[in-house]
Amino acid sequence: MPKARAEKRSRQERRGGGGGTGILFNTGAGQHILKNPLIVNSIIEKAALRRTDVILEVGPGTGNLTVKMLEKVKKVIACEIDPRLVGELQKRVQGTCLANKLEIKVGDVLKTDLPFFDACVANLPYQISSPFVFKLLLHRPFFRCAILMFQREFALRLVAKPGTKLYCRLSINTQLLARVDHLMKVGKNNFRPPPKVESSVVRIEPKNPPPPINFQEWDGLVRIAFVRKNKTLSAAFKSSAVEQLLDHNYRIHCSLHNTEIPENFKIAEKIQTVLKNTGYSEKRARSMDIDDFIRLLHGFNSEGIHFS
Repeated sequence: MPKARAEKRSRQERRGGGGGTGILFNTGAGQHILKNPLIVNSIIEKAALRRTDVILEVGPGTGNLTVKMLEKVKKVIACEIDPRLVGELQKRVQGTCLANKLEIKVGDVLKTDLPFFDACVANLPYQISSPFVFKLLLHRPFFRCAILMFQREFALRLVAKPGTKLYCRLSINTQLLARVDHLMKVGKNNFRPPPKVESSVVRIEPKNPPPPINFQEWDGLVRIAFVRKNKTLSAAFKSSAVEQLLDHNYRIHCSLHNTEIPENFKIAEKIQTVLKNTGYSEKRARSMDIDDFIRLLHGFNSEGIHFS
């Protein structure tokens, strides 16, 4: 290769170049293409794809995972925001027997309604990880499972248990709605260009039927508890903003149920009474599990205190 071309290609790779595709990948938008065929095959194997499956893929990139899935399933619906990568993906299957099994949706997957699908398999742009997980888990009809690539620490938060360092609101909200399993670690050198962080693949299987809980209410409670997860709940609920919100919600509840509110009523006292009566006043969110929060939510709701 002539020296000038070699230097140009080297510069392109340092900037996140697309190698053989000639595309400059936008690493700021999470464009890190999975290049290791062994990892691609392992992800597909763990997805247990079926011939009749419709697969949702987000961020297909240049199609390394897409093409392998097209060989095994009925249809792949690929969601891609970058028109350049859409063009690369179309060229890759053009004129082959796989072309009519591929549907490409161009745009931001967070701003569009998800189609029907049996399973979701994706090397996600990491900056949309959290909103996409909850978009998936609140999607209906139910899908069988999702096999997703995440930044390592995000993946470990998804599976974290009460009492561990990474346990957080993301952990408990995800585990309320789904079973989550960590499948494998993926080193940064398996991507082109390599990201700055290590990655992991997880399996998410939604609970069907879902727990009989109003998720907005649940998330409102959990959000308050985990703002300072090492504080006691008694202290966490003494925030003036929290008291104002719950006082407002309580007065709406009483109005709807024709319940008279005493003149000397103070929401702070009622909140602390609920926490004490349920036995959670001195508990900390970091060590509470799903059953604990279900009991606490029921305790508040039964006294007319709501979180949505």
